[in-house]
Order: sequence, then structure tokens, then C-alpha cells
Amino acid sequence: MSERSQVHHVDIELAVVLGRCQMPMQQLLRMGRGAVIPLDTKESDQLWILANGHPVARGEITIQGDRLCITVTEAADVHEFNAA
Repeated sequence: MSERSQVHHVDIELAVVLGRCQMPMQQLLRMGRGAVIPLDTKESDQLWILANGHPVARGEITIQGDRLCITVTEAADVHEFNAA
């Protein structure tokens, strides 16, 4: 098996970052069912798509049938991700 074909069989974990926030630990510990966590993201903002914890793309939420999906819109700018 060639190196290139081996790469095609490597599994990676994809994650999507909706937004971020900072809060005191005390506030986090008081949260219960129904608590709302305010994020630094507006509805129109693009999301970050991470591969094994590293930013690889930006995207937006779409719906296909009864499933939430992410449509990739552009490659990620690592410097922008780290500055956020």
C-alpha cells in the first residue's frame, strides 16, 4: 500500500466551534438545566471547523432534512482563530 493510499484510511475528529465566552468558575458551577451561555458569535457569523483540534476551515450551519450540517465556505486562517 502506498503512502498516499494509507493517508486515505486515517480517521480524524472533526469539531465545530459555535462561539466562545469566558465566565468565572463560580458562575459555571451554579449553572443548571435551562441555563443560557452567551457566546461571542452573531447568527450571521461563520463557524470554525477543527480537524483534530486544529482550524482547517470556516463554515455555516445548514439543514438537510432533520439534520444540522455545516457547509464549508472557506479555508481557515489560523492566525484569526488564535486571535479570537
